[in-house]
Amino acid sequence: MIHVYTGNGKGKTTAAMGLILRALGHNKKICLIQFLKQPKSGEILFLRRHKGVKIFCFGRKGFCTKDKLGLKDFILAKAGLNKAKEALKEYKPDILVLDELCLIMQFGLLGKNEILALLKGVPKKIEVVITGRWACPEIIKVADLVSDIREVKHYYKQGLRARKAIEY
Repeated sequence: MIHVYTGNGKGKTTAAMGLILRALGHNKKICLIQFLKQPKSGEILFLRRHKGVKIFCFGRKGFCTKDKLGLKDFILAKAGLNKAKEALKEYKPDILVLDELCLIMQFGLLGKNEILALLKGVPKKIEVVITGRWACPEIIKVADLVSDIREVKHYYKQGLRARKAIEY
């Protein structure tokens, strides 16, 4: 099955992490590929202690926006895609999480066709979890489950910044 957690609300990555924790409780093997992120979040610090998870982060320092992309962002996105392909063959996870893949596509860092080719090549027994704002229609079409996480109210609009242990 392909799961997609999208929308402008907080909680897409958190939903994927909850699924990871549930699967680890049943001794499943997980491969987590994070695009646009560095390995400093609390969930990564925690999951690195668990032998059932392979974690790969492909993000540069700083917050990435569509208008501030550089060559390094394209290189990191391609490296993440290649690592996902490699992990499917070598590690053979039960669950493959592609965190922020929708943003990678929205930003044009990877093409839809190469993502769809990756998804088409995933063995049926492997669950795939895709997160990120702006899931494109092609991803929604191939998905088996799509959750649109909608913001109703957010404290960022009051000027609060991301907080350690809450947002990262």
